[in-house]
Amino acid sequence: MSTLNTWIVDINDVFWTYLLIPLVAVAGLWFTLRSKAVQLRLIPEMFRVVKEKPNSGGVSPFGAFTISAAARIGTGNIAGVATAITMGGPGAVFWMWMMALVGGASAFVESCLAQLYKSRGKEPGTYRGGPAYYMERALGKRWLGVLFAVLITLTFGFVLTAVQSNTITVAADGSFGGVDAAWFTPVLGIILAVLLGLAVFFGVKRIASVTQVLIPVMATVYLLLGLVVVLLNITSVPGMLADIVGGAFGFREVAGGAVGTAILQGVRRGMFSNEAGMGSAPNASAAAETSHPVKQGLVQTLGVYFDTLVICTMTALVILSANPTLGTRGGADVTQSAFNSALGGWAGHLLTVVVFMVAFSSMIGNYYYGESNIQFITRSKSVMTGYRGLVLACAVLGAMGSVSVVWNLADITMGAMVLVNLIAILPLSVIAFRLLDDYMAQRRAGLDPVFTRDRVPGLKGVECWEPEDAAASASVSASASGSEKATADVTAR
Repeated sequence: MSTLNTWIVDINDVFWTYLLIPLVAVAGLWFTLRSKAVQLRLIPEMFRVVKEKPNSGGVSPFGAFTISAAARIGTGNIAGVATAITMGGPGAVFWMWMMALVGGASAFVESCLAQLYKSRGKEPGTYRGGPAYYMERALGKRWLGVLFAVLITLTFGFVLTAVQSNTITVAADGSFGGVDAAWFTPVLGIILAVLLGLAVFFGVKRIASVTQVLIPVMATVYLLLGLVVVLLNITSVPGMLADIVGGAFGFREVAGGAVGTAILQGVRRGMFSNEAGMGSAPNASAAAETSHPVKQGLVQTLGVYFDTLVICTMTALVILSANPTLGTRGGADVTQSAFNSALGGWAGHLLTVVVFMVAFSSMIGNYYYGESNIQFITRSKSVMTGYRGLVLACAVLGAMGSVSVVWNLADITMGAMVLVNLIAILPLSVIAFRLLDDYMAQRRAGLDPVFTRDRVPGLKGVECWEPEDAAASASVSASASGSEKATADVTAR
């Protein structure tokens, strides 16, 4: 098994180093230049549009934001950051930041496309969509969409569900200390499967309602814990930031912190954490009911920043404050040890609760991604029931077993998702930029933008965004705008 694991790791290193990292960097920089750095100049607009309310009881932009955040904010923020630092040195954190800033443009493009090419759900105000949909409708390549749908279902629906379940079990075992694994792990796995089943069998609206409660709670608790640790070590923060920047360029070499390793770990763990360009978050973007596709593109870009620049940075400062051992692989145990050393044993128990919340909410978001893509392939109720059963089985099996091999396999399948998605959105990005031009023209005219498909001539494969849709969406914008002045100033006109 160790030989197989080593072989998988070697493939991952070559795959990411020589193909994915260059492709991700080039695509992100191109999107940034072509959009005039939309991910930076429209930050105030991101906070405005995230507050919109749905008109017909569908999923709001904030609801879609929390679905994607549920899958983003998970073990990647706790275990992934620790792995990046211990394997790549403090400099890996800098490259995670760069991944977020450049990748924000990729997140904008893919989410705009997902909104434009979404499909109506069975219930009023509900939608489905994502990369598989725009690959079929905009590129005319259903086979590519099916390939992506299979990859994301395997990666998120099955593999990462098992990973999250295992993470919860390991954390709980660490808190309770010395419990008999023969009964503890299967019982906990069954409990997780039951809780997950209650969420997934009630549809996308229930998923959104669950994550809207969990995400703010878990983020607040985790940030408060981290803030306390940082304040206790406030005099060391400038030195930690210097180590991060210096390590990124080789100015402060440490064991395990060579520049190449820092870049590799930073980009890989950054993408695993914030998913920019991966093609997963657009599935949640398509579920939102909003008046213009660009609005959801801005909301998802904000999600990338929240995940990496806020949550991951806090984790990094907590870990670095404990002077972790570099050059050896570490995970959630490194983060837990850092909290314990700073705050005492009680912090480790509280972190177990946080791990449960972030990992469980990730399981919910991961399930939704698979469900949306299964429905792209087939509408068979029996297939969907089978998928749900397999997801719940993965929750149980993940709690009971070791997932080191499947975790590394997930790196390969996630990398394949990135490759397929970027191949699709590079030629389609011109459509996203035309949507952005339309959005900015309406904002300059003092309007809260409303989109109909006739506003961008030549579009094909668009199911929604008819004039009657716009009439309903207009009231969404009006309710969100409130007393906002018609001459609202928009950043970087």
